[in-house]
Amino acid sequence: MTSKFPSLPACSSSSPPPAPLHFIMSADLLVPETRVLAVASHVVYGYVGNKMATAVMQLMGCDVAALNTVHFSNHTGYRQFKGTRATAEEITALYEGLTQSNLLDFDVMLSGYAPSAAAVEAVGAIGMDLQRKAEKNPGSFFWVLDPVMGDQGRLYVNDDVVPAYKKVIRHADLILPNQFEAEVLSGIKITSLATLAEAITALHAIYNIPHVIITSVQIASLSDSPLPNTLTIIGSTTRSDGAPRLFRIDVPALDCYFSGTGDMFAALTVARFREAVFNADATLRNTKSWVSPDDVPATELPLAQSTRKVLASMHCVLEKTLEARDAELRAIVPDEGEKLLSQEDQQKRAHLRESKAAEVRVVRHAQYLREPEVEFQASEWRREDLPAQFR
Repeated sequence: MTSKFPSLPACSSSSPPPAPLHFIMSADLLVPETRVLAVASHVVYGYVGNKMATAVMQLMGCDVAALNTVHFSNHTGYRQFKGTRATAEEITALYEGLTQSNLLDFDVMLSGYAPSAAAVEAVGAIGMDLQRKAEKNPGSFFWVLDPVMGDQGRLYVNDDVVPAYKKVIRHADLILPNQFEAEVLSGIKITSLATLAEAITALHAIYNIPHVIITSVQIASLSDSPLPNTLTIIGSTTRSDGAPRLFRIDVPALDCYFSGTGDMFAALTVARFREAVFNADATLRNTKSWVSPDDVPATELPLAQSTRKVLASMHCVLEKTLEARDAELRAIVPDEGEKLLSQEDQQKRAHLRESKAAEVRVVRHAQYLREPEVEFQASEWRREDLPAQFR
């Protein structure tokens, strides 16, 4: 449930105050009308999982139906929480309730955290059922899958979740693994730019996935990287022969961590990718999996254009969150009683304060979802940049 996506560098402090909500929601700023089934975790307090994804997509103009896989008091980054996890049967029953009332007019499904292997399979069955219902109308349904399994070299789900995802992801249109998850799914350890390209190509080939975005790569840690202190987002859409069209977007690393930004990235991608497809040649929206013709270069792919906008929005929202976090922490004055606590209890209180202060201010700064003030550029990985066996 915690973030898998990097925090981004600060925007200019001269940014204007948030616009009124009526301005944010004006019709000319909204993405094409989109009905989304969002299947992910939920928290009472803060913005992660479906709480984040639903808010973001609604503010972008999407109509969202949220099917929650867990219901927690707060995100797990606080290191303490209360709540319940949905069983596979409960997830299936909710979908059956939608089915019996014919409430399945979804254009997109966004699936995120599932609490067990059986739950992953249940979510997968929902995605596949919606795909079957849309078979006669190519392009009318699109499945974005975030294979939430772990980060920083370790799994935070049970081991049996991995094979469950390996069965399910081959049915998705776009997957959003982080670096560690891409390694787990591809079987390739990412230690260099060459092995990174190899891993993406393997994901396309092994699972027949049309679109892939690796949501965070520590480029500076790779053996052949020329870019220190940089986080990179890598994306690709296949050609008709299965070859990747690779693009990358580099952002300066920021030494700060916010929970929920992976969910924010996924939600913005749903809205912006559909927007980019509608802005492309009219035939693309009626093409299976929204795969562009082979003559479209990597940097002009709708996936690349949408990712640029996604990162720009995140840049500004996180900059404002960082300012608010720092101000909130500066204003805290520990009471006399706290000084009498053990060092362990003092550290626990400090961690809880820091976690609360770092909750993403997504609604407060919603204008930047629609109109970010910054821009990142996408660059193409040329054929000569790839390992020889993939040229």
